[in-house]
Amino acid sequence: MDIAWDVLTSGPDDAAQSVLLLPGGLCAAGSYAELMAEPALARTRLVAVTLPGHCGTAPPEDFAIGTLAGHVGRLAREQACDVVVGFSMGATVAVELLATGTFTGPAVLLGISLSPQDEPLFFRAFCRLGDVLGALPSAALLKLMGPASRGMRVPPERRAELLADLRRNDPHVMRGILSGYLDHLGAHEQPAARLCGTGVPVWVVHAEKGDGALTPDERRTLDACPNATVVTIRGTSYFLPNEEPRRIAEVVAAALAAAGPGRR
Repeated sequence: MDIAWDVLTSGPDDAAQSVLLLPGGLCAAGSYAELMAEPALARTRLVAVTLPGHCGTAPPEDFAIGTLAGHVGRLAREQACDVVVGFSMGATVAVELLATGTFTGPAVLLGISLSPQDEPLFFRAFCRLGDVLGALPSAALLKLMGPASRGMRVPPERRAELLADLRRNDPHVMRGILSGYLDHLGAHEQPAARLCGTGVPVWVVHAEKGDGALTPDERRTLDACPNATVVTIRGTSYFLPNEEPRRIAEVVAAALAAAGPGRR
């Protein structure tokens, strides 16, 4: 299936290195605007894409994370990307790229959940209610996003932009997105060990509170992994790319340094 990608780029076209940016679930490529404006990445070509089916884009043939990873992997090769950055569901897709060998460069995983236990119980319940009630739970979730975003540490006009993107999601498509995501989180018994076993340099970035979590066993596995770096940002953040762009840019710069000479 050919994907008509919704793409946002920044940086020089002839930059030596490129980074592929995968947003969180139900978010658009523009959700990376704060990170793309960071001076530390000004000489890097940044390619942000909306995942297929998200924010009103055409859905893929199915919503399995493996299917999305296949499409993203082809795009990463076409764009000659050296590093992949993913937030939340985008980070889950990035892990699948690494685990299947579809992408072999460094990766930065923001706010990732590796297992169902890393996600809040209410979110898991919403995902599973869709199996019984169809699109109704997804429609309710969209209505909750306005109140939930009030504490976002961005200017009011920027918050309005991000909410407008979220509300472009179709509840019927959301049902498939959320179900495919949660199914994947439960597909592997030792997801942290699977990530470590790729041998690829990875940075796993979380806030102390807010953006998902890691189980104690997952954190111990990653802390002991020679190719993984766990970064904990102090405080609360539910929207890391928007609220902590400078800190994340530093991590992306480290990943670019580990990638070596660019592929372009």
